[in-house]
Amino acid sequence: MSTPGTVVVITGAFGALGSAVARAFGQTGARLALIDLAQPSTDLQQEFGGTGHMVLGGADLADVDATRKAMAAIAMRCGGIDVLVNVAGGFRWEKVEDGDIDTWDSLYTMNLRSAVVATKSALPAMLERGGGRIINIGAGAAGRAGPGMGAYAASKAGVQRFTEALAEELKDRNITVNAILPGIIDTPRNRLDMPKADFTRWVSTDAIARVIVFLASADAAPITGAAIPVSGRG
Repeated sequence: MSTPGTVVVITGAFGALGSAVARAFGQTGARLALIDLAQPSTDLQQEFGGTGHMVLGGADLADVDATRKAMAAIAMRCGGIDVLVNVAGGFRWEKVEDGDIDTWDSLYTMNLRSAVVATKSALPAMLERGGGRIINIGAGAAGRAGPGMGAYAASKAGVQRFTEALAEELKDRNITVNAILPGIIDTPRNRLDMPKADFTRWVSTDAIARVIVFLASADAAPITGAAIPVSGRG
């Protein structure tokens, strides 16, 4: 895994973390399929479009049929799927008392349903390939939710439980399933939202990407069902 010719699918690939993961795998010579609900920026399209990679915008990963068709198209064009990295997700800070109940459904859909649908859709191609790697993005905050973090933490805790269950289901089929639990990620949006914070204590997108690439490597073959904190000095 994560060697030249490896087929890597990354969901939520157009955001700060997803694009960092794409670049990290690109440096290994992997063939990339980048999927996001958003449309790719011009820079990202120029970087990855037309280079043997696939760039798919407007993909609703909550839609089972659409996601199944997208994964089948990737497998057909690339000859299979070896690695799936479920980055797609979202965040909203909202207290229960004055918040909207729909927030819970929205974050469940973005953070957990998207990972389950993408994984279920990619599994046939991985099994046909004879093995693979699945890496999910959980959250350090899911371990104990603070005020305003209920819906987000619940959805990300679901990602961790999903990871554990799937790892058990696939442990005898040469597919490992692990989760990364980031702390506060150093992104432009987080810097804008928390301008007084000490950014040096946050974890960079590049650091998280390197851990993900390791989990897709042959050296990580014995690791499955793990939830790995990647929190910098936060």
